[in-house]
Amino acid sequence: MKSNIAIAITQIGLCTPLGDTSASVLNNLITANVDGMRWRDDLMFDRPVLVGEVASKLPELTTQWRHFDTRNNQLALVAAKQIEQYVIAASTQYGANRVAVVIGTSTSGIATGEQALAHHHQHGEFPAGYDYSQQELGDSSLFLQSYFGLSGPCFTVSTACSSSAKAFASARRLLNADLCDMVIVGGVDSLCQLTLNGFNSLESISKAHCQPFSANRDGINIGEGAALFTLERATERDAIVLSGVGESSDAYHISAPHPEGTGAIMAMQSALKMASLNAGQINYLNLHGTATPKNDAMESRAVTAVFTKQLPPCSSTKPLTGHTLGAAGAIEAAFCYLLLSDLNVDNRLPPQVWDQQQDPDNPSLPLVNSGDTAAIHHVMSNSFAFGGSNASLIFSRHTKTTDETQPHV
Repeated sequence: MKSNIAIAITQIGLCTPLGDTSASVLNNLITANVDGMRWRDDLMFDRPVLVGEVASKLPELTTQWRHFDTRNNQLALVAAKQIEQYVIAASTQYGANRVAVVIGTSTSGIATGEQALAHHHQHGEFPAGYDYSQQELGDSSLFLQSYFGLSGPCFTVSTACSSSAKAFASARRLLNADLCDMVIVGGVDSLCQLTLNGFNSLESISKAHCQPFSANRDGINIGEGAALFTLERATERDAIVLSGVGESSDAYHISAPHPEGTGAIMAMQSALKMASLNAGQINYLNLHGTATPKNDAMESRAVTAVFTKQLPPCSSTKPLTGHTLGAAGAIEAAFCYLLLSDLNVDNRLPPQVWDQQQDPDNPSLPLVNSGDTAAIHHVMSNSFAFGGSNASLIFSRHTKTTDETQPHV
């Protein structure tokens, strides 16, 4: 086992409300394009709701994968096709049993189950082709393993809103333990009535566009999407690495975060320690920033405690995509990757979309304004979930170390 090897992101696939190519997503991210936010009248029982929706035409699942036919897996397939040739080459080189799949989700195919139940109420039977396994949490991981013809480790992480951030931690452990040579890691979630009405029962759904960290914030917008990555042991030519992962579980409350963010602080500090960085070296922080009163209050205190007087530029990107729940960690990790990539030639940062009405009861954060730039070398992304299940990831431009000797596809 090699605990200090660098882990590289070697490929990325996207399907988000901001687009499904790296160039389009980055452009919409740094220009704060909110066109992916749309009003829907079929998700909430009592009113229309603003959500982050994928507008791309989704591929149909052919007969071979018909039993995986859900919107969740269609979203995943859009991202999967973008890394497909690379995965095939890795499977040929390493062996199908040496490529793992770790996916974070919270909805899986629940929307398909909702449609099947409505059909049952009307017709007295479930529709042809419906299978309960389509809404099981492990379905998307199994679909991707089947699609790529793999036989390595395959599992799902479902810890609510930190699911796909924690999937990165699992992937890193698999590589460090030499259980595989590549991990397909990421997250996928799709819009469904259960999620929207569940959060509404907690009085957490915004009546309009969410306003993270504003004095006028009233809750979240929900979104959907997928982001997939291939992770491998880094070589000299790799540009971007997963340099730090921090996890914690404070278990303060089943749905409310600890008021002072003790678990969030621990996760950020652990990520910094793993990356061998001090807080002042983080050039941008992607905030969890859900726009619920308690989350933003907690996170502003936690960030201030970790970074003290060296607070980095930061923003919540959820006004652009909605909160994609189990996929949020992966989608926002993709944003971090794109900011570090060569595509971001001007070193632009994602602006905060809000009414600029600072909450006087919470510490003020240096939220990014339109056009802001920074020399970007290390980027942190936060994901905090129900039950105090917290994760913080750090991505960095790669500096080669002497331990990085593994072959590369």
